[in-house]
Amino acid sequence: MADDNINLRVPGPTPLPDEVRAAGARQMMNHRSADFEAIMREVHTDLRYFFATEGPVLTFPASGTGGLEAAIVNLLSPGDEALAVSVGVFGDRFAEMASAFGATVHRLSYPLGRAAEADDVARSLEEHPGARAVLVTQNETSTGVLNDVEGIARAVRAARPDALLLVDGISGLGTAPLLTDAWDVDVVVTGSQKAWMAPPGMTMVSVSARAWEATRTARLPRYYWDFAKARKAVDEGNPPYTPAVSLYYALQAGLRLLRAEGREAVWARHDAVAAHAREGAGRLGLGLFADPAHYSHSVTSVVVPDGVDGKRLLRDARDQHNVHFGDGQKSLSGRIIRIGHLGWVDDAQIDAALEALAAGLVAQGWDASRAAQEPSRPRVDPTPTPWLTGPSDPSRGSDVGAHSTHG
Repeated sequence: MADDNINLRVPGPTPLPDEVRAAGARQMMNHRSADFEAIMREVHTDLRYFFATEGPVLTFPASGTGGLEAAIVNLLSPGDEALAVSVGVFGDRFAEMASAFGATVHRLSYPLGRAAEADDVARSLEEHPGARAVLVTQNETSTGVLNDVEGIARAVRAARPDALLLVDGISGLGTAPLLTDAWDVDVVVTGSQKAWMAPPGMTMVSVSARAWEATRTARLPRYYWDFAKARKAVDEGNPPYTPAVSLYYALQAGLRLLRAEGREAVWARHDAVAAHAREGAGRLGLGLFADPAHYSHSVTSVVVPDGVDGKRLLRDARDQHNVHFGDGQKSLSGRIIRIGHLGWVDDAQIDAALEALAAGLVAQGWDASRAAQEPSRPRVDPTPTPWLTGPSDPSRGSDVGAHSTHG
């Protein structure tokens, strides 16, 4: 049974405001009706505001990963070259997806905890003049790193003006600035369960004029993910197949709350709550895993101190305090704890989560007052130099994993 008292501090799904929960529980309606068309039009108008775009924002019943796949199959053809910029698990996933559909993927991979550098992207594009698309993650939730999409976009346009820039904004959009049109980004993908204070199950995708042109010649098969069908649905208010009606109800309610707060105010709130989480971790003597110049607004990754059992910390917080943190992923499992703070969140929820974390540390003999004088050292490779790798080879696995302990 769902627990209303849970302090859900994973980086998605996120807690839901009462207004959103009530909206999602409404009775079904005819998705071909004028009433549902009005909901669709309001939702898509508000999405354009938060995506900062005049172009259409498409919706599909899916997780954010579905939106990434939709971007790949609508814009690329078998054998197309793509540059995949990866700073962690989700950057890897985007690259693997493009490879799975037959693209030739060149990887620009960084040590875990580091952010991508715009100059490296430009150099890699020069080394791979055939690259038709650039894939990048705005916010890497596996490490707590926020990439500089604006700087990367400038570098891409300077090096390859006609390249398609595809951004995984699943956990970043809505928490930090991402100005789709002003930065000349071609595709941005997000998911309803992140900053939008809605349940999982809907992905939202913006598509630029350059990207629309690319759909005309892209030769990968698509049907369910067809941008043309989804755009017609937006234009006519008539979905091509049964939509996620209850998710539209919930997303409408969440967007109304966010719209009342204001886009810039929402960004500022996330920035402030993230800073509060980092300060609290510091008071416990915990080191931060991410590059200090690129802290995420969505999730803070703290380093599990030597001699402390990270898995036990997670269990104790869950079982004794009803606080649910995110474990590190793959090679970082048990080595970092991820504190989610996106969507419907405030300082009080973070304080309660940190109190639970502190209790777990004390139970394992951690002296926070002494440790605060010398916080646990972040396990981040200090060198900013990434590894430039060649086309991905499925038999070799992830280039990030091969070079930076990302399993």
